Amino acid sequence: MADPRFFNNHGPIKLGELARISGAELGPNCDPEQPIDDVAPLDTAGPGELSFLDNPKYADAFRSSNAGACVVAAKLAGDAPSGMAVLLSDRPYRAYAHIARAFYPGASAAAASHHPTAAIDPTATIGEGCTIGPNAVIAAGVDLGDGVCIGAGAVIEDAVSIGVATDIGANATLSHCEIGERCLLHPGVRIGQRGFGFDMSPEGHLDVPQLGRVFVGNDVEIGANSCIDRGAGPDTIIGDGCKIDNLVQIGHNVQMGKGCVVVAQAGIAGSAQLDDFVVLAGQAGIAGHVRIAAGTQIAARSGAMRDTKPGDKLAGNPAIPAREYFRQLALLAKLTKDKNS
Repeated sequence: MADPRFFNNHGPIKLGELARISGAELGPNCDPEQPIDDVAPLDTAGPGELSFLDNPKYADAFRSSNAGACVVAAKLAGDAPSGMAVLLSDRPYRAYAHIARAFYPGASAAAASHHPTAAIDPTATIGEGCTIGPNAVIAAGVDLGDGVCIGAGAVIEDAVSIGVATDIGANATLSHCEIGERCLLHPGVRIGQRGFGFDMSPEGHLDVPQLGRVFVGNDVEIGANSCIDRGAGPDTIIGDGCKIDNLVQIGHNVQMGKGCVVVAQAGIAGSAQLDDFVVLAGQAGIAGHVRIAAGTQIAARSGAMRDTKPGDKLAGNPAIPAREYFRQLALLAKLTKDKNS
């Protein structure tokens, strides 16, 4: 059970309602009126709780689980312990996500609340139901849509706009940007700072004015302490539905399509383009001015220095097709073993 000090459980919820919410199908002999109190992992779940099985690696834990209900693929449902109700889904993890969100939908929308220590410029436009935390700064000309939440100590600089129901974490700093609706920016995010642009010379490095902006689409999540530079002239663009992890650096003029996933400590150099649904694993790096085609997946600690083709799966530095990279590793390991034997 989730710690009630931090998470507000909205259960119990009837099994039939959970099936409807998740798009799953009730298994044979399941009672749609059965109450479910909570969600829990397979190995700790009790009779009033629901779990899920997505990875066959955990089939043994499923067979011995005490969970009252479980979301599972039809081909594995026959292994359910006696007395366990099953919800059948082709995508158990996604179905479970819908169910968990029903039990824990997040903080309830608070009534409009502006902390007395917040500094709000009189020219700012504040939508209905906004919450502005302690010591937050809302500068001149800022436009906050309805239901926006600004965390403690966050700074929203001149003329920034933030869309409906977006949540800005504590101590975030936003400038030169427009943020879409229903976004989640975690604490310490920095958006719109100047890009890293200089004319380099032995006589001194001359700053080049960074005159662009950052546009963040709808339903974007940006992890703690990630940084997105404003454009140098063209704008930096983050497409709808992108998921950006903690400690990510995105350089000036980068353009990301919809649904991209960028994992912790990855870096994208200036003017790179990521098409839709690109995935960068942890500490991956993208060179400047390259185009990463739609659906490309780049493995952890790999470096992409050239344009890719749609659906490429790459690994290594410089990144090459993943199968080729792992064959090279295997061959190198064999050569080393043979030499030392």
